[in-house]
Amino acid sequence: MKISRSFYQQPTLDVARQLLGKYLVRKHGDGTTIGRIVETEAYIGPEDKACHASRGRTPRTQVMFGRAGHAYVYLVYGFHHMLNIVTEAVDFPAAVLIRAVEPHQGVALMESRRGTNQRRNLANGPGKLCQAFAIDRTLNGDDVCGKVLYLEDRLELAPKFVTTPRIGVDYAGDWKRKPWRFVVRDSEFVSRP
Repeated sequence: MKISRSFYQQPTLDVARQLLGKYLVRKHGDGTTIGRIVETEAYIGPEDKACHASRGRTPRTQVMFGRAGHAYVYLVYGFHHMLNIVTEAVDFPAAVLIRAVEPHQGVALMESRRGTNQRRNLANGPGKLCQAFAIDRTLNGDDVCGKVLYLEDRLELAPKFVTTPRIGVDYAGDWKRKPWRFVVRDSEFVSRP
Protein backbone atom coordinates (compact mmCIF):
# COMPACT_ATOMS: atom_id res chain seq x y z
CA MET A 1 0.00 0.00 0.00
CA LYS A 2 1.50 3.34 -1.10
CA ILE A 3 2.02 5.75 1.78
CA SER A 4 -0.31 8.77 1.59
CA ARG A 5 0.62 12.43 1.93
CA SER A 6 -0.95 12.74 5.38
CA PHE A 7 1.76 10.38 6.71
CA TYR A 8 4.48 12.88 5.72
CA GLN A 9 2.57 15.79 7.28
CA GLN A 10 3.21 14.39 10.77
CA PRO A 11 5.98 15.72 13.03
CA THR A 12 9.35 14.89 11.47
CA LEU A 13 10.60 12.72 14.34
CA ASP A 14 7.45 10.59 14.05
CA VAL A 15 7.95 10.21 10.31
CA ALA A 16 11.63 9.29 10.75
CA ARG A 17 10.75 6.55 13.26
CA GLN A 18 7.76 5.24 11.35
CA LEU A 19 9.65 5.00 8.05
CA LEU A 20 11.76 2.20 9.50
CA GLY A 21 10.48 -1.04 8.00
CA LYS A 22 8.68 0.71 5.13
CA TYR A 23 9.74 0.10 1.53
CA LEU A 24 11.38 2.55 -0.87
CA VAL A 25 10.31 1.92 -4.48
CA ARG A 26 12.04 3.39 -7.55
CA LYS A 27 10.55 2.80 -10.99
CA HIS A 28 13.11 3.27 -13.79
CA GLY A 29 13.42 2.40 -17.46
CA ASP A 30 16.07 -0.17 -16.53
CA GLY A 31 13.81 -1.85 -13.97
CA THR A 32 12.33 -1.46 -10.50
CA THR A 33 14.39 -1.39 -7.32
CA ILE A 34 12.87 -1.85 -3.86
CA GLY A 35 14.46 -1.77 -0.42
CA ARG A 36 13.27 -1.94 3.18
CA ILE A 37 14.26 1.21 5.08
CA VAL A 38 16.60 0.46 7.99
CA GLU A 39 18.08 3.89 8.81
CA THR A 40 16.79 7.48 8.77
CA GLU A 41 17.74 10.91 10.14
CA ALA A 42 15.48 13.85 10.97
CA TYR A 43 16.24 17.49 10.10
CA ILE A 44 13.80 19.94 11.61
CA GLY A 45 13.32 23.59 10.88
CA PRO A 46 15.43 26.73 10.63
CA GLU A 47 16.78 26.49 14.20
CA ASP A 48 18.36 23.06 13.58
CA LYS A 49 21.94 24.01 12.63
CA ALA A 50 22.39 20.63 10.90
CA CYS A 51 19.42 21.36 8.61
CA HIS A 52 20.11 23.06 5.27
CA ALA A 53 17.19 25.40 5.98
CA SER A 54 19.10 26.95 8.89
CA ARG A 55 20.79 29.09 6.23
CA GLY A 56 17.42 30.31 4.96
CA ARG A 57 15.35 29.74 1.86
CA THR A 58 17.59 29.33 -1.18
CA PRO A 59 17.12 27.80 -4.64
CA ARG A 60 18.67 24.61 -3.20
CA THR A 61 16.40 24.42 -0.14
CA GLN A 62 13.19 25.68 -1.76
CA VAL A 63 11.75 22.14 -1.89
CA MET A 64 12.06 21.83 1.90
CA PHE A 65 9.72 24.79 2.33
CA GLY A 66 7.11 23.17 0.12
CA ARG A 67 4.45 20.54 0.55
CA ALA A 68 5.16 17.38 2.54
CA GLY A 69 5.69 14.20 0.57
CA HIS A 70 8.18 15.52 -1.96
CA ALA A 71 11.77 14.45 -2.54
CA TYR A 72 14.59 16.79 -1.58
CA VAL A 73 17.63 15.45 -3.44
CA TYR A 74 20.96 17.22 -3.20
CA LEU A 75 24.59 16.55 -3.99
CA VAL A 76 27.43 16.42 -1.44
CA TYR A 77 31.17 16.32 -2.08
CA GLY A 78 30.43 16.82 -5.76
CA PHE A 79 29.26 13.26 -6.43
CA HIS A 80 27.07 11.73 -3.68
CA HIS A 81 23.32 12.27 -3.95
CA MET A 82 21.17 12.26 -0.81
CA LEU A 83 17.45 11.45 -0.72
CA ASN A 84 15.26 13.27 1.79
CA ILE A 85 11.48 13.29 2.14
CA VAL A 86 9.92 16.66 3.02
CA THR A 87 7.71 16.57 6.13
CA GLU A 88 5.30 18.68 8.18
CA ALA A 89 3.72 21.93 6.84
CA VAL A 90 4.33 24.29 3.95
CA ASP A 91 6.85 27.01 4.89
CA PHE A 92 8.23 24.92 7.79
CA PRO A 93 11.38 23.35 6.35
CA ALA A 94 11.87 19.82 7.62
CA ALA A 95 12.79 16.49 6.07
CA VAL A 96 13.87 12.92 6.74
CA LEU A 97 17.08 11.64 5.16
CA ILE A 98 16.84 8.03 4.02
CA ARG A 99 20.27 6.75 5.07
CA ALA A 100 20.10 3.01 4.29
CA VAL A 101 17.86 0.25 2.99
CA GLU A 102 17.97 -3.54 2.91
CA PRO A 103 17.77 -4.51 -0.79
CA HIS A 104 14.70 -6.59 -1.69
CA GLN A 105 13.94 -6.35 -5.40
CA GLY A 106 16.09 -5.43 -8.38
CA VAL A 107 19.21 -6.59 -6.56
CA ALA A 108 21.07 -7.47 -9.81
CA LEU A 109 20.34 -3.96 -11.10
CA MET A 110 21.64 -2.45 -7.86
CA GLU A 111 24.78 -4.61 -8.14
CA SER A 112 25.35 -3.38 -11.69
CA ARG A 113 24.93 0.27 -10.71
CA ARG A 114 27.14 -0.06 -7.64
CA GLY A 115 29.80 -2.33 -9.20
CA THR A 116 29.65 -4.84 -6.35
CA ASN A 117 27.81 -8.05 -5.56
CA GLN A 118 28.11 -7.64 -1.80
CA ARG A 119 24.45 -7.25 -0.88
CA ARG A 120 25.27 -5.60 2.45
CA ASN A 121 27.17 -2.81 0.66
CA LEU A 122 24.62 -1.99 -2.02
CA ALA A 123 22.62 0.65 -0.12
CA ASN A 124 24.16 0.94 3.36
CA GLY A 125 24.64 4.68 3.24
CA PRO A 126 22.75 7.57 1.62
CA GLY A 127 25.14 8.01 -1.32
CA LYS A 128 25.28 4.27 -2.02
CA LEU A 129 21.49 4.05 -1.77
CA CYS A 130 21.02 6.81 -4.35
CA GLN A 131 23.50 5.19 -6.72
CA ALA A 132 21.86 1.76 -6.35
CA PHE A 133 18.39 3.23 -6.94
CA ALA A 134 19.41 5.70 -9.70
CA ILE A 135 18.27 8.68 -7.62
CA ASP A 136 19.80 12.00 -8.60
CA ARG A 137 18.86 15.68 -8.75
CA THR A 138 16.46 15.06 -11.64
CA LEU A 139 14.16 13.70 -8.91
CA ASN A 140 14.50 16.79 -6.70
CA GLY A 141 10.96 17.97 -6.00
CA ASP A 142 9.41 14.71 -7.23
CA ASP A 143 6.12 13.80 -5.54
CA VAL A 144 6.78 10.64 -3.50
CA CYS A 145 3.05 9.97 -3.61
CA GLY A 146 3.43 9.57 -7.39
CA LYS A 147 4.50 6.73 -9.68
CA VAL A 148 8.28 7.03 -10.08
CA LEU A 149 9.65 7.25 -6.54
CA TYR A 150 7.42 6.33 -3.61
CA LEU A 151 7.20 4.46 -0.33
CA GLU A 152 5.04 1.50 0.60
CA ASP A 153 3.65 0.22 3.88
CA ARG A 154 3.44 -3.57 3.63
CA LEU A 155 1.75 -3.77 7.03
CA GLU A 156 4.66 -5.59 8.65
CA LEU A 157 5.35 -5.32 12.36
CA ALA A 158 7.34 -2.19 13.18
CA PRO A 159 10.98 -3.15 13.74
CA LYS A 160 12.80 -2.57 17.02
CA PHE A 161 15.14 0.39 16.67
CA VAL A 162 17.75 2.45 18.46
CA THR A 163 18.44 6.19 18.30
CA THR A 164 21.84 7.86 17.99
CA PRO A 165 23.16 11.31 17.16
CA ARG A 166 23.17 12.14 13.46
CA ILE A 167 26.24 11.41 11.34
CA GLY A 168 28.49 13.94 9.63
CA VAL A 169 27.09 17.10 11.21
CA ASP A 170 29.99 18.10 13.46
CA TYR A 171 29.63 21.70 12.20
CA ALA A 172 26.19 21.97 13.87
CA GLY A 173 27.34 22.74 17.43
CA ASP A 174 25.00 21.35 20.09
CA TRP A 175 22.61 20.22 17.36
CA LYS A 176 25.04 17.45 16.36
CA ARG A 177 24.17 15.63 19.59
CA LYS A 178 20.42 15.42 18.95
CA PRO A 179 19.42 11.72 18.93
CA TRP A 180 17.63 12.11 15.62
CA ARG A 181 19.13 9.12 13.78
CA PHE A 182 16.91 6.03 13.82
CA VAL A 183 18.39 2.61 13.12
CA VAL A 184 16.76 -0.83 12.91
CA ARG A 185 18.32 -2.84 15.71
CA ASP A 186 20.77 -5.55 14.60
CA SER A 187 20.37 -4.82 10.88
CA GLU A 188 23.49 -5.60 8.88
CA PHE A 189 22.39 -3.10 6.23
CA VAL A 190 22.82 0.14 8.21
CA SER A 191 25.60 2.57 7.34
CA ARG A 192 27.27 2.07 10.70
CA PRO A 193 26.18 0.50 14.00
